Amino acid sequence: MTGHEAVARRLDALADFIATPVTTRRGLLARLRYLTRSDHARRAAREAGLTVTDRTLKARLDGRRSPSRRKLERVEAAYRTVRRQNVVRYLLARLNREGRGTRVEFHPLNQSQVDRPRQRAVQYRTLNVRRWDRIVEAWANDDAEALDDAWVTDVVVDLGSEWGQYEYVTNVGFAA
Repeated sequence: MTGHEAVARRLDALADFIATPVTTRRGLLARLRYLTRSDHARRAAREAGLTVTDRTLKARLDGRRSPSRRKLERVEAAYRTVRRQNVVRYLLARLNREGRGTRVEFHPLNQSQVDRPRQRAVQYRTLNVRRWDRIVEAWANDDAEALDDAWVTDVVVDLGSEWGQYEYVTNVGFAA
């Protein structure tokens, strides 16, 4: 996978989304409660594309109505969008660590499936990333192109002349 995809997966894991699937009653109720617990959350849910009347919402919360598959997908998309927007400040503070940054591990592609004469010796690398603002902003906006650009121009090129070997990786690891 590309490096920016691995970073997006890791940031999703750090965002700590609700684990129960939206297709179950418990998962749907948890997401609806998250999206309606305050006026700010309701506004953000509406901006994220969740357009449901208060009457329908109450019926869903009471269990009298269940949404269609398409509407479940909308609830999930709105939940993920709102959750990402809510954790941006927290993630930036944790990842930037007042300018000290976060250590990132690059796990290169597995070369075992490549023919022996064409295998490259690609080493496991670590790098301290101090500027996460563009990366987290692109992730929060679900903009893969901006995330790729920010990841490659702000981080991967700092690996030196071997940066092209780490554009595709098995994993990118970091903690916040």
